[in-house]
Amino acid sequence: MQTTSCSSHRLFCFSCRNIAANVKSVKFRVPYPSQLDRKCELNVYDSPIPIKPKRLFVVPNASDSHPSASTVDDEMNTNHAPNGASLTFLSNWSPPRYLWRGLSVLILAGQVIVKTLKGKIHWRNTLQQLERVGPRSVGVCLLTSAFVGMAFTIQFVREFTRLGLNRSVGGVLALAFSRELSPVVTAVVVAGRIGSAFAAELGTMQVSEQTDTLRVLGSDPVDYLVTPRVLATCIALPLLTLLCFTLGMASSALLADGVYGVSINIILDSAQRALRSWDIISAMIKSQVFGAIISIVSCAWGVTTLGGAKGVGESTTSAVVISLVGIFVADFVLSYIFFQGAGDQLKNCM
Repeated sequence: MQTTSCSSHRLFCFSCRNIAANVKSVKFRVPYPSQLDRKCELNVYDSPIPIKPKRLFVVPNASDSHPSASTVDDEMNTNHAPNGASLTFLSNWSPPRYLWRGLSVLILAGQVIVKTLKGKIHWRNTLQQLERVGPRSVGVCLLTSAFVGMAFTIQFVREFTRLGLNRSVGGVLALAFSRELSPVVTAVVVAGRIGSAFAAELGTMQVSEQTDTLRVLGSDPVDYLVTPRVLATCIALPLLTLLCFTLGMASSALLADGVYGVSINIILDSAQRALRSWDIISAMIKSQVFGAIISIVSCAWGVTTLGGAKGVGESTTSAVVISLVGIFVADFVLSYIFFQGAGDQLKNCM
């Protein structure tokens, strides 16, 4: 026999779930209600016959002052005896992670727009992030744009030369770089370099509770961390795109002149005739949209990071992938809006 002493209250219950499965009987001795506030003895006898887990409830009886006891099956859930094992469906359900992360992107974008319009901008952090996104990213962006331009030139200049369309080479290069190659290539490079850094930094701050520390100190994490990064990316990316367009055109013209014998003067004259101001403006608009997508998605994935160091790595990878997908989708939508119908700009450079 095993005896267990426990403290009692006027309304209490215990579960036989923690008792061994070979218990046959339980003896609960409470002589009088006045002794409910003292001590009680629980006598447990070993028996090879298993019993079904039940809950025992002891409540003082107001009519005769004697306690009354009742048992309830542990699997049942009644209004009188709360059962923690049986929970409702909605209490166990949680939205998928991609769903609430997508909603966090929309909410974060709205907060950034509102706070920017209200002038709640941390200018010191904005300038630091602008230096990081702009000057420190110029080298890799220019190098990538130069080699992409030369590869694109190799693919089609020789075909145009065989057809006798040497005077159209510059116009095709200018339109391709201004409308598609420069904005997209620059955005991809920035997403890989800057977007991953944003997600990793904010994810580390989130799992180490540094964002909670900012709230305790009275600073809004959106004002201090997110808004400067979004503004810096939206400002720096159009400037990087313009530089990449210039270097890409220069490298393509040098390659066409040196390898295929197409004069640089012919290429530049053809590009000048084919280009219009709207082509450059559309490239700047695309770059700003791409910058907003990269920064907001990366920051949203960072501030919703869970799971320590592993979660930081997963958030960083996922942020870059989602940013690239968003860039390509936005590029299609903007191109469809900006350049509908048949174009006649190459006619000017024939």
